[in-house]
Amino acid sequence: MSPPRLQSTQVRRPGAASGRHSVNLGADHENLDQKAYQMLKSMIVERQLLPGAKIAQEKLAEDLGISRTPLINALKLLEQDKLVQSVPRRGFFVRHFNKREMISIFELREVLEGLAARRAAENITDRQIERLHGFFAQFNGAHRIDDFKAYAKEDRLFHTFLIEVGAKEFLKSILETYNLISYSYQWDSSEGLIQSPDETLCDHRAVIDAISRRDAESAEICMRRHLGKSVALLKEQLAAEGN
Repeated sequence: MSPPRLQSTQVRRPGAASGRHSVNLGADHENLDQKAYQMLKSMIVERQLLPGAKIAQEKLAEDLGISRTPLINALKLLEQDKLVQSVPRRGFFVRHFNKREMISIFELREVLEGLAARRAAENITDRQIERLHGFFAQFNGAHRIDDFKAYAKEDRLFHTFLIEVGAKEFLKSILETYNLISYSYQWDSSEGLIQSPDETLCDHRAVIDAISRRDAESAEICMRRHLGKSVALLKEQLAAEGN
């Protein structure tokens, strides 16, 4: 599926005075940079750009309907997010994380997202609880979940929602970065999921139940247990590979 094109706004009119409109032009370029950044980030998270892949800048700029300048600026922002990396004389690549790096990321997520779940249980509103109970409803009654893509998308929405409810300021910013890295993990066959959907569905429902009951301690324990399983699984795989 081709990404939607991003069109810049024509700011400077023929014959217009340059002083006032130069500020608008700068703001317009900044806005276009941010739009390109959000679009590229979404393409990485949705796995339209896979880990290790070289980013074809000219084609991508043409597909998005923008010039190379906002694209390069967006790629530099993504490099700060650790989602892409620049290789001298070769260009930009979607960053590929190894298991050892992913273990560190999930260990951090275990602690920080556990805290976010605790805060979510303390602060959640009745309306947000209604939304919370809607997550994973499409998989109710499923004997086996084979649609990894649909489940991975629901998983992303679920964790993002909890961060919105329970994480503020710095915690939110840190968790968003770690979660983006997790979602773009390199396992093509499982849409970036470490554990299978059948293994994690009960964990997710336990977190939902604890937060809905506003049981902060149980919410943190359930979330940490859920993410800790991914840490343990990655460590097992790393050991099996002889590293």
